[in-house]
Amino acid sequence: MSLVEIARFQDVYEADLAAAFLASHGVDVDVTERFQTTVDPLMQRALGLRLMGRSDQAEQARDLLARARAGEFAADDEGDLPPDKPTTRAVGRGLALFMAAMGGFASTSLPRRLRPVHWSGVALIGAIAAVSLILALPGVFSPA
Repeated sequence: MSLVEIARFQDVYEADLAAAFLASHGVDVDVTERFQTTVDPLMQRALGLRLMGRSDQAEQARDLLARARAGEFAADDEGDLPPDKPTTRAVGRGLALFMAAMGGFASTSLPRRLRPVHWSGVALIGAIAAVSLILALPGVFSPA
């Protein structure tokens, strides 16, 4: 049996996913140029990765890949992330600012865990976090 090129990919992960998809449908393929592209990732763009398969399964493999690209095998399992709550960004912003105030601005060679706390930064971050929380929750802190 001679081997023919089924498809060409620019990314090793995409090629591996396509090979696994085809193997799950009974089509035997092999990803070529794996060694060169994993040793030097810049070679992925230059060489590309080829899926090589048997010539008698080539048409079936190309058809399966075309149907997969068209979305025929996509599952409607509601795998999307739920929308953010209103306070999520405000709390995240406050935590990021707090972490920035706790270290990183001291001009010593000590590790961050040993540097003194910047209390002015902590106070500033606390004020910003409080204002962010108040603005994010208008119904909670406003008078009835």
